[in-house]
This record gives sequence, structure tokens and C-alpha cells, in this order.
Amino acid sequence: MTQKQEEKWPIPESVHEVENYMKQRVGLGVSFDFGVRKLQILKKEVQIYYVNGLCDTRFIIELIEELVQINDHEKLSTDVFKIIENRLVNQSVDKAETLDLVVTQVLSGLIAVVVEGYSTAFIVDVRSYPGRSPQEPDTEKVVRGARDGFVENIILNTALTRRRIRDERLRFEMHKVGVRSKTDVALGYIEDVADPDLLNILRKELSEINIDGIPMADKTLEEFIVKQGINPYPLVRYTERADVAAAHILEGHVVIYCDTSPSVIITPTTYFHHVQHAEEFRESPAMGTFVRWTRFLGVLTSIFMLPLWLLFVLEPSLLPQKLAFIGPNEQTNIPIIIQLFLADFGIEFLRIAAIHTPTPLSTAMGLIAAVLIGQIAISVGLFVPEVILYVAVAGIGTFTTPSYELSVANKIARMILMLLVAFFHTPGFIIGTTLFLILLVNMRALNTPYLWPFLPFEPKGFLQIIFRRAIPGAVLRPSIVHPRNRYRQPPNG
Repeated sequence: MTQKQEEKWPIPESVHEVENYMKQRVGLGVSFDFGVRKLQILKKEVQIYYVNGLCDTRFIIELIEELVQINDHEKLSTDVFKIIENRLVNQSVDKAETLDLVVTQVLSGLIAVVVEGYSTAFIVDVRSYPGRSPQEPDTEKVVRGARDGFVENIILNTALTRRRIRDERLRFEMHKVGVRSKTDVALGYIEDVADPDLLNILRKELSEINIDGIPMADKTLEEFIVKQGINPYPLVRYTERADVAAAHILEGHVVIYCDTSPSVIITPTTYFHHVQHAEEFRESPAMGTFVRWTRFLGVLTSIFMLPLWLLFVLEPSLLPQKLAFIGPNEQTNIPIIIQLFLADFGIEFLRIAAIHTPTPLSTAMGLIAAVLIGQIAISVGLFVPEVILYVAVAGIGTFTTPSYELSVANKIARMILMLLVAFFHTPGFIIGTTLFLILLVNMRALNTPYLWPFLPFEPKGFLQIIFRRAIPGAVLRPSIVHPRNRYRQPPNG
């Protein structure tokens, strides 16, 4: 049953009927963390429903103190409902007309105040989600820059963005996703900048998600929104940095915030969005350009170095005389292609093991793997030294890719190219590279060409990709996001 199919039960005037509903449908009296506090206010019973662990107890106590004092200062003839509404000392007090909405809000960490004789409940925001404080993300560290990053609390994440963009047109449009989980999902954008068509697409995709819950949070949203299938290349970009998210919102992107996730989704994105890093914009334009070129070189190395080296090993005649030394100088019983795959998978084993190894042990494990395993494998004749060298360089190129998802996708492309070279030599490399480019050219992320501004070619956008321009010179927003207002700065200012 979807959210739209749920019955909307009006709130009965009898608080005992409300209590029975909570017992039968929500688990009041069974779930230890779901509770109710009953008060007598001017001879009317008032019930306060809450969930332990999601609410700030101090705020609830303050509210109860204010409500109890009504008995000492007000007459029985007064309107209890209006008096209670005025005594709810909180900046966020809403009204609910249905039991379904009351339950959803209470299970989200708010409290519901039900008054006997009235079919409307007060919803008070006293949320205090358990979580950690903002800190720099491990995967997006910078030498110089902000050290705060997103956490698992959507309220805190939107606040970190709002702190950087104090524009009255900044919007955080809230949605509920998941029939059972009812997870908070927010679309962050600037109203007079973001593309309305993109917003309508995202709203439509979110409204059509029909699933029990999204415990995997943003990743589940991505799979519903972009429908990636078996394509390994990422069609959206993730970031845990609040400054990166704010910068993309100002460019005209729409950012998707999902509660319980420390990452946000940036849409739309191209291939080149995944190879940029905040470090480039924390240095001078010349230094940022140098870092960017170095990163581009690392990405190209991670894809093409091993297939090219394998091609030169299989066809030494392709090498000029001065580069004839490239290739193994020793003969082994194991084919080179098998050695390359064994070494490549070995690095992948180490990467996965490092993720699951406690930090104090991961350094020691890396040293053991690099020094002992590599050296012993060469000594026993399992690998030739050149294989270890080139696989290590390609692995380093993989780690220079800022996007983890893109680095893994590039590794898959590299392995496929290696197989084509092993079977078909030069034609395999040419055909494989051509098919690889055709795949990227034909990809579209939310109606956005994946290789823009390279294909389709846009000179100004391409220059901004190649060179890190100074911020004062970046007057226009990227055209690929179809911004309603193209100027980042006034044309004459």
C-alpha cells in the first residue's frame, strides 16, 4: 500500500479513542520508546505523545511546566485550545487534522499535543537526533579550507548550507519517501536560478518511489532517479562537503539531501564534475590549474597505461627505437596478461581490506603488502618487476580520482581494454577505446550530455574545465544546468 493509498483518519474528539488508536496501530504500551504523558488542564485531559531518543527531554519538560501553570492562572470558562496554543513556547508549532499525520510526525521526532474535545492536534518540533558533530570528510580532505562536513542529520546539513547561502530565494523542499520509513528527503536549490524542468523531473521521480523504506538512503534514491542499470559510470555526484554543495547550488544545480546520510547528491553532473576537487579552488588559479592537470593525467593513466604497456609487450614493433627498452626483460611461465590481472586484483584486495581494517592496523598491513608480498612475488617468479611497477602507477592514478565511483568505473573500463588488447592486439585497443568513448558520449544524466563541454563541444565551458579560472572572471553560470539567471555577477558590476 502506497502513501497515497493510506486512509486518512480524522482525529477524534475523545482522547481515549486517540490512545486506543496509538495502542493498536503504533505500539503504545509495547514499544518502550513510544510514550504518552497525560495532563489535566482546566478539567480537560491533554495527552502528549513522543518517542524517546528522538526528542530533547528538556524542551518537553519546559512545555509541560507551561501547560501545568495554566491551571493556576486561567479560568475554567476560557477556551482551553487557544490557551494551550499560546502556551506552547516553541518556535515551530503546527496543527494536524489526521491521525496519520500525527503518527508520522511523532515517529519523526516531534511531539503531538492532543486536547480532549478538539479534533486538531498541535505538532511541536523538539527533535534532537542522535549523531556526530560536523567534521572534515575523510574522502574529501583539503590542505586549506573548511573542516566542517555533512552528518547524518538532515536538519544540520541544510543549516550548514544555509549558513553559506543567505539568500531569501534558497529553498529546501521537503518530501517523504518510503511507505514505512517515511524518510525525509529535501531538494535544495535557488528558486530564480535552478532549472524548473529539472525540478519537475526530480519531484516526479521522488513521488513515484514506491518502496517500504530506504535504509541505504541516498544510494537508493539514486537508483530510483537515474535508473543506471549495469552502467558502471556514476550519473550523479556525491559530496560530504558543505562548501562544495553550496558552490553547486549557486551554479544552478539541484542538491538532494537525505536524512540519515552524510552525503548529498548533486544533479545534474557530467564526467568532468567527477574529476574536480575543492582543493583546486582553495589555491591560486595557476596552482589550481596545475593540480587539475595532474589529476587529469592520473585519471588517464588509470585507464590507458596498462592496456598500452600490454600492447607494446605484445607488439614491440610499435615502439620507436629509443623506447625499445619498454617491456619485460625476464621470461616467466605466467602470461603477462594473467600477471596484470593478478596484480590489479591484488591492489583491489588491499583496498577493500584497508576499508575493513582498523586504522592502527591498516598502515602496518599496507607496508607488509607493499614490501613483503610484492618483493616475494617477484623473487619466486610470479611477477616480473615491470608488472608491479605499471600496476602500481595505474593504481596510484586510480586513487587520484576524487570520485570513488568514477575510479572503480575507470578500473572496469581498463580491465575490459586489457582483455581486448590481449585477444586482438592493436585492433582491440583501437576498437575498445572507440567503443569506450561512444559509451560516454551516448550517456545522459537527467537529460545532460555526460561528456559536456567536450562533446557537444562548447569552447567557453571547455576552457573552464582545462583551466581553473579566477572567481572574478567566472561571470556566467555553466549553461549545461540551464540556469534561469545565467549571471553569477551583475553584467555591469
